[in-house]
Amino acid sequence: MRLELHIRRVNDMSSHHNDKVDATLLRTGIAGTGGRILIVTSVPAERDAVLRGMGGDARFNVIVGGVGTAAAAASTARELAAGDYGTAVCVGIAGGFADRADVGSVVVASSIIAADLGAETPDGFCSVDKLGFGSGYLSVDAGMAGRICQALQAIPLSACTGPVLTLSTVTGTVGTAAMLAQRVPGAAAEAMEGYGVAVAAGQFGLPACEIRSISNTVGPRDRTAWRIPEALKTLEAACSVLPEVL
Repeated sequence: MRLELHIRRVNDMSSHHNDKVDATLLRTGIAGTGGRILIVTSVPAERDAVLRGMGGDARFNVIVGGVGTAAAAASTARELAAGDYGTAVCVGIAGGFADRADVGSVVVASSIIAADLGAETPDGFCSVDKLGFGSGYLSVDAGMAGRICQALQAIPLSACTGPVLTLSTVTGTVGTAAMLAQRVPGAAAEAMEGYGVAVAAGQFGLPACEIRSISNTVGPRDRTAWRIPEALKTLEAACSVLPEVL
């Protein structure tokens, strides 16, 4: 019933705005009114690290949402429809852009960007925003991101805020890394689920955030350079602050 009422409300809003989805709802969400906090990870190893870090705080529900935008969005929507939530957070490991997020550091999203959602043209990539079919850019509440980042730095962990890109294909070349850094100035990290989580949360009028522990540098695919166990340890430490700031 809650989902049905919400869909009706969004449809009414869309009709009032010439059949366009309300950009404010999708970009920022409406401040949470309490309820539990949904943590969405992509794989069991991330979920387990999050649970160890938070120590069983009952306000948090931690799920494995699957890999990729579609799986993350579907899993997030299913959970939000079934419970009373105030916030959704995408949490996991990711690649960090050189000179922005070193391996072993943590990135808290200042914005969540679907960096490959659009069209290819003779002149290059054209974003879905420029095409006029919605937005691939979702902002994150600056106060929430700032609180999380400051708490991480106080542990202390190396942490920063910045745009986190959502991609369907993980970067594997120097050329693609450079192209993405040019497409999204200041890009700090890339992963595969944040945009899906944030869009689903926005449909329920809830704020969303993304937190990523950096396991590798965005660029050539070199498994020997990945630091996944270390990144999971950092993720565990990072999640220890969430009960204090969310």
